[in-house]
Amino acid sequence: MIEAVLGLVPVYGLAVVFLVTFAGCLGLPVPGSLALLAAGSFSASGDLVPAAAIAAGLAGALLGDQAGYWLGAAGTERAAGLAERRGMSGALARARQLIGRFGGAAVFFTRWLLAPIGPAVNLVGGMTAMSWRRFTVFDVAGEIVWVGLYFGLGYAFSRDIVEIAAVSGDLVWMLAAAAVSLVLTLRLRSVLRTRS
Repeated sequence: MIEAVLGLVPVYGLAVVFLVTFAGCLGLPVPGSLALLAAGSFSASGDLVPAAAIAAGLAGALLGDQAGYWLGAAGTERAAGLAERRGMSGALARARQLIGRFGGAAVFFTRWLLAPIGPAVNLVGGMTAMSWRRFTVFDVAGEIVWVGLYFGLGYAFSRDIVEIAAVSGDLVWMLAAAAVSLVLTLRLRSVLRTRS
C-alpha cells in the first residue's frame, strides 16, 4: 500500500492527497497519514506546492470528518448498523465513552493522536447530538495538528518517508490502544467503587 500511494501522489498530485485524506477520515481503510507524508516529501523536492498540498490534505480531512458527523446525525440507527457491519462496533462503543466523558477534547485528540478511532468519534458526535459548532471547532484544531505534523515530517525527512510511515503507524495504534485501556480501566474502577 505504501508504494501505491507514493506512486500516485506525483502522478495525480493534490487530487490524491484530498481523496485519500477524505476517505480515511470517513473511515475507509486508506492511509491518510501516508498521503500527507508523501505530500510533504514531494513538496520538499519541488514536485508539489507546499501550501496547496497542505490545503488539499486539510480540506479532505475536514470534509471527511464532517460527512461522518452528518451521517451520524442523519441516521443514528442506520449509522450504528453501518458501523457494526463494517466491524466497527468496538470502536463505536469506545467513541461513545470518549464523547460522553471528554466531549470536544475527544474530538481534538482523535484527529491526530488517537486517529484510528477518529471516524467512529465523527459518527458518535452526530449520533449523540453533540453541537455541530463545538464539533467543528475541535475538529479543525485537531486536523490542523494532524496535517501539519505528517506533512512536516514528510517535508523534513523526505528521504526516509517509508521508515517514518511504518514507525508513525505503529506508534499511533499503540497510543490508541493505551487510551482505550485507560478509559476501560477508569470505567471498571468506577463500577467497582459503585458496587462497594
